[in-house]
Amino acid sequence: MRRTILFGIAIVFAFGALSTAGAAEKKLKVLLFTGGEIHDGKGIGDVIEGVLAKDERFAVTRVFNDLDCLVAPKLDPFDVIILHYTVGTISEAQKRGLMNAVASGKGFVGFHSTADSFRDDPDWRAFVGGHFITHPAYRQFQVSVTEEKSSITAGIAEFMITDEQYILDYDSRVRVLANGLFKGRAVPAIWTKPWGKGRVFYMSFGHDPNACKQEVFQTLLVRSILWAGKASGD
Repeated sequence: MRRTILFGIAIVFAFGALSTAGAAEKKLKVLLFTGGEIHDGKGIGDVIEGVLAKDERFAVTRVFNDLDCLVAPKLDPFDVIILHYTVGTISEAQKRGLMNAVASGKGFVGFHSTADSFRDDPDWRAFVGGHFITHPAYRQFQVSVTEEKSSITAGIAEFMITDEQYILDYDSRVRVLANGLFKGRAVPAIWTKPWGKGRVFYMSFGHDPNACKQEVFQTLLVRSILWAGKASGD
């Protein structure tokens, strides 16, 4: 009888260990990469890391400024790459490492200065889906959602956000999810696009740590990671 009980306990513990391992395996492995000039990449990274650390769906690795983290095969362990980097230059090995990884089926989440990374690089502009032109003063402005069926913007119709609004040139083939209001006209603020077998997300918000602390920014960020990692739908 005692052996039977011990055997049963062993099975329970083994099952529990397998369940825990399974839960860990289901976490999206996220690389959070920030850096570059002009913006506070470290402070922005601190806020983003704090948000994702509280969410049990993510396992986060953080890198600051070292673009060599993009060189193949260093991205192999990750499901989603988040990038906020301003200006700078990117080598061919770094660029191909990232773009090929996403094309193979990984997700990419870019925000704000991602549209001004590696300025004038045509490959980068094609990858992101657009690029920075100018911006008005840091202020509060209105954003209207145009794709409420997307899992990223579901249930959000419009909102006010305080940030540095980027005015962007963009590829008309991207799927625009939301527009910001600028001088009486709508300008793209959030979009998605495919890249090979992977998914690319971009939103223009996130100029500084305070902008990243806003609830709507954090909601969109978390949803975009789940979408890019294919943990949620279209």
